[in-house]
Amino acid sequence: MTIATILEGKGHEVVTISDDASIGEAVSLLAGRRIGAVPVLKGDTVAGILSERDIINCLARDGGCILDWPVSRLMSSPALTVTRDCTCEEAMTLMTEKRIRHLPVEESGRLEGIVSIGDLVKHRIELAEQDAEAMRSYIQAT
Repeated sequence: MTIATILEGKGHEVVTISDDASIGEAVSLLAGRRIGAVPVLKGDTVAGILSERDIINCLARDGGCILDWPVSRLMSSPALTVTRDCTCEEAMTLMTEKRIRHLPVEESGRLEGIVSIGDLVKHRIELAEQDAEAMRSYIQAT
């Protein structure tokens, strides 16, 4: 199963923020949309990703003054990305190894979507449920 399958189920809409927006704006965006991370764009290119974790760690270290800083100062860069043909297993391995929870999906330098660890876990659970149902049906038919 590929990332394309996940995107077809959840959609291709991606909330983004500009690299020159303030951290305060990013906090409002994350809270208002109830999301944990946002891809950061410089023009049309994914320049990085900003997560709640990035903000909290910096806030603990540097205090409230960071709210006026540009997003580019805190974002994780370069962003780790995947393509639509990446398998779900490959994406989960990458997320586990790099200890990240969100992966922007790019094709030909264009942002096509984003997947979270929650999206991938949900997909794995659905597959396990389908396998269990197929096994039950098989057992009952024999």
